[in-house]
Amino acid sequence: MIGFHDEEDGGGEPVRGLPQALPEGERLIWQGRPDALAFAVHVFHIRFVLAYFVIAAAWRMAHAASIGETAALGGIAANTVLSAVIGLGLVFLIAWAMARAAIYTITSKRIVLRYGVALPKYVSLPFAQLASADMRTYGSGKGDIRLTLSTGGGLSYMKLWPFVRPLHISRPQPMLRGLKDAASVSVVLARAISAHAPDKVRVKAAPAPAPAANPALPGITPSLT
Repeated sequence: MIGFHDEEDGGGEPVRGLPQALPEGERLIWQGRPDALAFAVHVFHIRFVLAYFVIAAAWRMAHAASIGETAALGGIAANTVLSAVIGLGLVFLIAWAMARAAIYTITSKRIVLRYGVALPKYVSLPFAQLASADMRTYGSGKGDIRLTLSTGGGLSYMKLWPFVRPLHISRPQPMLRGLKDAASVSVVLARAISAHAPDKVRVKAAPAPAPAANPALPGITPSLT
């Protein structure tokens, strides 16, 4: 059963990344956390923040030059650089903190997401509730794995954010975002699902490493969105 849990008592974790000890018969297979830079770029879109400052500075400088206030150009440039440093620094700090607080766990029976800087939250996604998984890469081996659930499980978009597919609000799709080596993790996940529920996926005995340009893997299909 899909589960959502808030860690309110501050009592610590019996197993890192999990709110409770693993039940008998369930074993830990893999754990990891998002890459902070990938999180900043692809979740918080820090490049668009930088583009905003560049466009704003260009517009202000062009306007100043058009009215003959060339002496103000240096001040505009300096103020823009300072504002950009502060703004980009804050965005990256938030991304780093959220990535640092998150832990992805794959066990022999489920996926568990732990996230939340001030108040840890946990989402448990049993393999039996997964309808599909899709991988998207965005260079240097980094990428996301998007999970489609066969049932809603009571999860909401706001509870899952930012570990959810953007703009899919009515039927949220949890995501393992900012993975350093998405291809390797997708193989681990496919094998774990196959071992638990052979009818869900088919895994080749010795899957060859997929090329970066077309990272199709058994049981995990690349996303085009």
